[in-house]
Amino acid sequence: MEIPSQVRRDVPAQYTVPPFPSLFWPPQEFRVILYELDEMWKFTLYWTLILYGLFHLGAVGVAVLMQVGKRKSHWKYLWLVPLVYAFVAAAEALMAGSVVGLIVGAGYLAGGFTMTTWIPFVWGWVNVLVLIVSSFRIQGGL
Repeated sequence: MEIPSQVRRDVPAQYTVPPFPSLFWPPQEFRVILYELDEMWKFTLYWTLILYGLFHLGAVGVAVLMQVGKRKSHWKYLWLVPLVYAFVAAAEALMAGSVVGLIVGAGYLAGGFTMTTWIPFVWGWVNVLVLIVSSFRIQGGL
């Protein structure tokens, strides 16, 4: 019995893996499609890493700017703040991007759909927005 080597069997013969961003403008005729689960996961992970990095960079910028006008002793360990934020952003993005990329990719494959390169980009934004919303305290309301 032969073990299949691909998750999908309907991949076109001339298909090559697109380079990373490969975002196309919808009115164009050429569409970039992802066919395999590992490509879907990688694209989602990359976009999540990039967007988490940008938003954590903004947060560390605010944290550093809050120290302007303070005494020199406060600046002694301030160089650690960007490193800690970068480590936290990478860890969060790795977990969120991997879980979401695999779940969405598996859903697309199970349904027999093709995934454009815009879907991982959108899910990267969804991950960031969930992070932002979950950073606020929710009191009462429900």
